[in-house]
Amino acid sequence: MKVIELKASVTASNDRDADELRREMREKGVLLVNLMSAPGAGKTTLLSRLIRDMDGTRIAVMEADIESAVDAEHIEALGAQAIQVHTDGMCHMDAGMTARAWHAMDPDAIDLAVLENVGNLICPAEYDTGAGCNIMILSVPEGDDKPLKYPLMFSRCDALVISKLDALPYFGFDVETCAARARKLNPEIRVFPLSARTGEGMAEFEAWLLDRLDAWRRRP
Repeated sequence: MKVIELKASVTASNDRDADELRREMREKGVLLVNLMSAPGAGKTTLLSRLIRDMDGTRIAVMEADIESAVDAEHIEALGAQAIQVHTDGMCHMDAGMTARAWHAMDPDAIDLAVLENVGNLICPAEYDTGAGCNIMILSVPEGDDKPLKYPLMFSRCDALVISKLDALPYFGFDVETCAARARKLNPEIRVFPLSARTGEGMAEFEAWLLDRLDAWRRRP
């Protein structure tokens, strides 16, 4: 009887596609950020704030959703390059899908490309999109126990943004406890508590992003 390890085969193919996309984007000097979170955590709100604050950095956004184009329309209204990606029911983006979206954009007018992945704390963490940086958002209303429930997502991200910090007075969220749980899974993860609405904590996160972009461009 033959046994075919289909998942391993598909994953290996995706990893090759991801490595090729990273090489291509490094040659262009563009850093691709894979931004992940549950629905409603504040991805689009954070991106809107970044576009307004970092006006010297050319930010483009790939909006991945199962349906609608509302987020891409919102980003375009802010003057940034945006493209809407419909995943046809799939709960994640993979490297091939990301490459197709990237190739539909103008690479010579981009410094920082952000993939706003499908809202989900499970599937997106399982697929390498070809990004040079993985960031996840966890909002205060979601609770500080999520690193215990979704460890893969936290273990694979370079940074954790704890969003909606202005909502702390209304929820039993312990920032230090959440950060400690995330660092137990991933000692190298950077944690940024912030509020995109009020601007609290944004300067530190934006400075870190610019450092990542600079380091990406300097790597051979």
